Amino acid sequence: MLKLIKEYKVRKEINMIKIENLWKIYSNGNIKVEALKGVDLKIEEGEFVSIMGPSGSGKSTMMNILGCLDKPTKGKYELDNAKIEELNELELAKIRNKKIGFVFQSFNLLPRTSAYKNVELPMLYANVNFKERHDRALEALKKVGLGDRIHHKPNELSGGQKQRVAIARALVNSPAVILADEPTGNLDSKSSDEIMDIFKKLNEEGATIVIVTHEPDIAQKTKRIVVFKDGEIVEDTKALSSKP
Repeated sequence: MLKLIKEYKVRKEINMIKIENLWKIYSNGNIKVEALKGVDLKIEEGEFVSIMGPSGSGKSTMMNILGCLDKPTKGKYELDNAKIEELNELELAKIRNKKIGFVFQSFNLLPRTSAYKNVELPMLYANVNFKERHDRALEALKKVGLGDRIHHKPNELSGGQKQRVAIARALVNSPAVILADEPTGNLDSKSSDEIMDIFKKLNEEGATIVIVTHEPDIAQKTKRIVVFKDGEIVEDTKALSSKP
């Protein structure tokens, strides 16, 4: 196994994500909208967590903050011991590239570029040398079952295969956490099950995974479900898949 797999070694009871009294307030003229209201959340290394909630509940805002795409108005956020609220834009960009693997509902693949080149892209930004980029990209594509599709472009792949490419791309920089925003939202039930099986296998190997989903059956395939409503956490329970 290559570097991206070897680095998934779980340290006992280490907080990968630690959020304390986190607020996000948007202002529109004299109107203020409290998207998050004093949220506290801890996710340990090696956990597999789903975030749920109705439209406007704060789950998307939370995902943007977890992914360092937005900053909280106030409160503390630590990701793998990095104090996110204290970082500047350049430092945040480095965190996004090195510590976070993103998987999106719409795949976000470059349309005229092969699966291999799409997976290689984050390593170009990280200045990884050619041989290591090549080896890691191939290993990641094989790991998601696309070793025979490396030269195919997105328009030559099914929806499930596109999402596999996106997962492979998320893996190649050995991220501290994989964040998946509605990763099965554009897929049929069979492809959704296959994608969740990949996430489950990655988690069993030690990967920390957080997904946002509106689908209860998808959430039940994780190990822990955190439910948001009106900017607050109203439920935090074990999923059915984690119960004996």
